[in-house]
Amino acid sequence: MPVDVILGLQWGDEGKGKIVDYLADKYSVVCRFQGGPNAGHTLYINGEKIVLHTIPSGIFRENVVNIIGNGVVLDPVTLNHEIGEIASLVPDLHERLMISDKTQLILPTHRWIDIASEAAKGKEKIGSTLRGIGPCYMDKTGRNGLRVGDLFSPNWENDYRSLKEKHLIFLRQFPEVEFNLNQHETEWFKSIEDLKRIKVIQAEYFLHEKLRNGENIMAEGAQGTMLDVDHGTYPFVTSSNTITAGVCTGLGLAPKHIQRVIGIAKAYCTRVGSGPFPSELQDEVGERLRKAGHEFGSTTGRPRRCGWLDLVQLRYSVILNGVTDLCITKVDILNDFEKVCMTTSYETANGRIEHVPFNWKDIHSVHNIELPGWNQDISGCHNYNHLPKALKGFLDQIQTHCQTPVSLLSTGPEREQLIFG
Repeated sequence: MPVDVILGLQWGDEGKGKIVDYLADKYSVVCRFQGGPNAGHTLYINGEKIVLHTIPSGIFRENVVNIIGNGVVLDPVTLNHEIGEIASLVPDLHERLMISDKTQLILPTHRWIDIASEAAKGKEKIGSTLRGIGPCYMDKTGRNGLRVGDLFSPNWENDYRSLKEKHLIFLRQFPEVEFNLNQHETEWFKSIEDLKRIKVIQAEYFLHEKLRNGENIMAEGAQGTMLDVDHGTYPFVTSSNTITAGVCTGLGLAPKHIQRVIGIAKAYCTRVGSGPFPSELQDEVGERLRKAGHEFGSTTGRPRRCGWLDLVQLRYSVILNGVTDLCITKVDILNDFEKVCMTTSYETANGRIEHVPFNWKDIHSVHNIELPGWNQDISGCHNYNHLPKALKGFLDQIQTHCQTPVSLLSTGPEREQLIFG
């Protein structure tokens, strides 16, 4: 049976968690394949807001196994807090949650390096969430990392101390920043003991056996396509591959198993932190989008930058990921807008272009098309035929430009507020 992928097509915060949660009961396994605790997947369960950072969003579905894959970098402290927050909703969590033995561990000194490194950049900051994710991936590629499977070795604490000493030497190049290592280590080692209670597996074999038995698997991405370390707005990106290709390396699954790729995009664009954002609105319209959409980072709490939907960027993401189905979220945020706009091309020194350039600084301005707003509450719309004509026109523009069907439409935050195209 196939592996289906759900991932973000913009700069993160597209509403992936809700879609994964809704569709999860159609799968026997839901896996996170990359990223770390900088992810924030927001779900509303019975009206209660829940934010998941590391645990896959299928955790609230009975009879669904949730796996943290080897492509993830794991902070035991964050995971422990997260488990505590949802324990009352998932009393059998330790039966539903598993971790790949090859998952890399974020150490307290990884966080220290992240904070010191970002502080040293001054105005050149890339907008790190300061959770040690970048330094942990550096150790992974530098072949120094400590993995979950190492915790069951009798000498693992020696390995920890050795890596910690390397970090302390590395930190000497940066100006001093405030960081209480003893306090962080105390909590980290306590969380490690709790982590050992979770089932650790060889995920490659586990998932292969599930496929052999005809079971369906969902791979859940974190962040968004434009934060991909290779294909995003480099260097203002995360440290992992957020695109479909990351499923294979982040879970140990062969490409032939991937069938459906559901790409999630907001009806407008947002971004947290620094970096290129061609369609950004630094005016009262951008502020109106921010307030209407409650656009504040679910992980950082930082205000999100807001702008119109960028069809040039969206088409780029569709191509990169091999998207088979588009899901557009937060269309309800535009309910009261008299007009809505979409970016269809960029202006550069060499003229107008309809593709993403190598150097984002080459973009001087954008060209937008203006569409009529639908000016009505769509919460009562339960199928495509009930949608207002103007909204259908908005969706038609997306489908035409991306040459991909809009198969899902999210009309509100609750699990059931979805329309299937």
